[in-house]
Amino acid sequence: MSLLTLSKVSASYGVSQALFGVSLKLSEGEVMALMGRNGMGKSTTVKCICRMLPAQGQIVFDGHDLARLPSHRAARLGIGLVPEGRRCFASLTVEENLVAAARKGHWDMSRVTALFPRLAERKDQRAASLSGGEQQMLAIGRALMTNPRLLILDEATEGLAPIIRQEIWSAVGSLKAQTGLSILVIDKSVKELRGVCDSAVILERGRSVWRGAMMDLSDDITQAHLGV
Repeated sequence: MSLLTLSKVSASYGVSQALFGVSLKLSEGEVMALMGRNGMGKSTTVKCICRMLPAQGQIVFDGHDLARLPSHRAARLGIGLVPEGRRCFASLTVEENLVAAARKGHWDMSRVTALFPRLAERKDQRAASLSGGEQQMLAIGRALMTNPRLLILDEATEGLAPIIRQEIWSAVGSLKAQTGLSILVIDKSVKELRGVCDSAVILERGRSVWRGAMMDLSDDITQAHLGV
């Protein structure tokens, strides 16, 4: 069953159009990669889904038309966002960041800190004092504390040390294997995406130019649409 459907979604920043009819369909329990070179519309697509940017076309989540909903109502339907750049509440502690986002459900402090043990070790530290990798773990944990049906990871490993990147990918793999959570992943690491994603959509100049199973994403397609 489809959880999220985008049909011919277009969006602009003022007079500059960024998306030109983007379409995708993500099912319950599916992990999908949203791929493309820099500036091709990936983060803009996320903003449209989360209702942070007006869009034309149809965006349906769990049977609800998101087109006219404000972002907070879209979030309450079960959309959890880990934004590019982390954006933790710098003056709050790790525990306060997590508690501030909490909604009833499977994910609570004990489960989030089991997924990311470092957060338990740092629970009384202010977010501003954490390393970049720890802040990313906190951002993911905060999104999970909302108990979403769809988790969106926007460049969750960008700029992190290799060992931390692997911890993040391991956590995503655990989420897929153990929870059945639907996940939309925006990242440039094709190798790691192949390891966790069921399907992929590639954007080029604001258009969806390829859609299919991750196993069908050949080296030729990757080079044509994602290569330098």
